[in-house]
Amino acid sequence: MTCYFCSQAAKEIDFKDVEVLKKFLSAGYKIKKREKTGLCSWHQRKFARAIKRARQMALIPYLP
Repeated sequence: MTCYFCSQAAKEIDFKDVEVLKKFLSAGYKIKKREKTGLCSWHQRKFARAIKRARQMALIPYLP
């Protein structure tokens, strides 16, 4: 399984792109594990940071 962001050649993960971020969240808006998302470790860390920023900006809820 290849990393979604590596296949898109993405250098940065935009926290404002909520539709892409929601693909990797569970139904309870929790961050899925790397084994479930298929992301590489570098992009998983960048993704987690983007989710946390989106939550702070109220783009993604903390709770369902």
